[in-house]
Amino acid sequence: MATELAAGCWRIACTGVNAYLLDADELVLVDAGTPLDAGTIRSGVADAGHALADVDRVLVTHFDLDHVGALWRLDDDLAAPVHAPEPDASYLTRAAAPPWSRKGVMQRMLRPLARPPALEVRRVEDGDELAGLTAYHTPGHTPGHTVYAADDVGFLGDLVFGDGETYDTPPWFVNDDTDAVERSIRELAAADLGFDVGCQGHGAPLPTGAGDALAALAERL
Repeated sequence: MATELAAGCWRIACTGVNAYLLDADELVLVDAGTPLDAGTIRSGVADAGHALADVDRVLVTHFDLDHVGALWRLDDDLAAPVHAPEPDASYLTRAAAPPWSRKGVMQRMLRPLARPPALEVRRVEDGDELAGLTAYHTPGHTPGHTVYAADDVGFLGDLVFGDGETYDTPPWFVNDDTDAVERSIRELAAADLGFDVGCQGHGAPLPTGAGDALAALAERL
């Protein structure tokens, strides 16, 4: 099921995580849930009045099973390139393996379930413009974690967790580097991007006031 958060922006509630669909300059799927969520994403895209074949590109905030897991189960219907930051993109394609860190070991254990999609994977760099969104490298949760934002909406991945009104940091044990997460939050807040709708991976998204909520979190860190 898809819930419209703002004109052209839908939340697709998956298994403990969110994917999003944005219909702006192009039709964009942001993140792709777990391997169990392929049907949920298909029906969510249909709820928004589209088919997977209509998607122009997929934006991945980072490599974790709950954000890329359904891609390989959707690639028969998708014809869109997948955009992902390094080194997470190479983890997805299996050109490289996660490091032997606490986070990396978790990713290695779950990686057999996150099969590489039969889709073109393009690398995203800080500052890239994609479908009207700007990529902001926000490392910490993973080394390549990236936020995609425009004037009105921010797709925050797992940089923050939310409850529909406020933001908090992800639990330390799911991060590659919690200090880096906090630095990334402060830097993104200082950039004062001004987006109103906040679309993070976990918890209820913020339909309004997301930029202020991010700034308030940065002040608490």
